[in-house]
Amino acid sequence: MPGKLGRTTEQRLAILRNQASQLLWYGRIETTLARAKELQPYVEKLITKAINTYEDVVEIEVVTKDKKGKDVKTKSYKDGPKKLAARRYCMAKTYDLQEIKPFAEKKSDFKKRTGKVNHPLMEKLFNEIAPKYAERKEELGQGGGYTRIYRLGERRGDASEEAIIELV
Repeated sequence: MPGKLGRTTEQRLAILRNQASQLLWYGRIETTLARAKELQPYVEKLITKAINTYEDVVEIEVVTKDKKGKDVKTKSYKDGPKKLAARRYCMAKTYDLQEIKPFAEKKSDFKKRTGKVNHPLMEKLFNEIAPKYAERKEELGQGGGYTRIYRLGERRGDASEEAIIELV
């Protein structure tokens, strides 16, 4: 029996995951008004979770051996327990998008730039989007309101109400 958006639960959640991933990656997407209204709280919860935990980083000391066999101590940073839980939650709610190589960039430069990044969407969410909106939260003194919806009018063919949803 279809539920909201005229789809079964699995289909509806797949649509939300896909559109949330695209919205976080590109910053704006065009969809139907009904889907945009369903997507808005879904994405805002992900962003809020990222904002509340993006600073939870643990510094550890790693001992490695250099070429001559001597022990070398280096500092490394890992996610703290709260950030790790939030990252896993966000990964469960979105699809893992991979960065696409620009046409003008050399393959070796692209590999050097993206080689150590396993989950580019999560890196973008926690390293770019969360700090930006945390700063906005400090200035305005309010949380939420990270997305906005513009109505575009009816679509030709089926007269479905179209909208653009974007990150503010």
